[in-house]
Amino acid sequence: MWNSLNNLRLLSPSIPAIVKVIVFFSTWACLWLPIAVMLAIALKWHPPQPLGNKKLPLLASLYLIVPLILWATTWIEGASLADWGWNLQPATLISALLGLTLGVVSLTILFGVQLTAGWLELSNSQVSTETGETIINPAASILKPSTLVTLLLALWISATEELIFRGCLQNLLQQDYSILTASAIASFIFAIAHLIWAAKETLPQLPGLWLMGVVLILARIADNGSLGFAIGLHAGWIWGITTVDTAQAINPTGHIPEWITGIGTKPLAGAAGILLLLATAAVVLLIKN
Repeated sequence: MWNSLNNLRLLSPSIPAIVKVIVFFSTWACLWLPIAVMLAIALKWHPPQPLGNKKLPLLASLYLIVPLILWATTWIEGASLADWGWNLQPATLISALLGLTLGVVSLTILFGVQLTAGWLELSNSQVSTETGETIINPAASILKPSTLVTLLLALWISATEELIFRGCLQNLLQQDYSILTASAIASFIFAIAHLIWAAKETLPQLPGLWLMGVVLILARIADNGSLGFAIGLHAGWIWGITTVDTAQAINPTGHIPEWITGIGTKPLAGAAGILLLLATAAVVLLIKN
């Protein structure tokens, strides 16, 4: 194995970028597949059953392999994580916090506008008072201890995905392509990679996921090559959408077509979500310039 890695390192400058990307993901898949099969057996899950709460163990096993893959890639390429935008500096943490805030605020505006317009409605999360009166309190299903756990998971997932797609993958592709072409290809791969979890639900979201990838690459560029802002922004979106989905706090009213609010209640599968991404891109440029 060591000889193979050494040969790859020597040949790396002459290997097309797209081949490097294919080798990267093929290696990752080959290492993960045996683990995924064993986990699926242990969890008593098999396709086409919905993943439900079985997704997290499978996702964790997939991402726990990432450090090994990235270490091998940095060695072969003669690069460092810093070259890919991974800098654990105070400025990076501040950018991540700023991105997290923007992600949460943007979703709050998105849902708030649609609630005000009557396109969405709050679900009836009921709380009983001491007098026996029942009141509707959607916030009760969102603001709870598990929300912090969701935030930590969102930060882990976003940091991993940003290092892979906006860091390693983007840099590899820029060896042969312009930054715009590399961004388009990296975002396409980012979008279709989500099909592995729930293809039927993900298909309507593919355009939104592609645009999301482009916005996150823009966040890295605006942050002078650092991934901090992109990680925070991505985490804010994951945290907000997952929290709302898990709590089932918001439902469409049916007053307008589903393609506007989001097919299957998925914001990225609707025109409103696309407008959110475009507006966020503009805000990213304003904040960082």
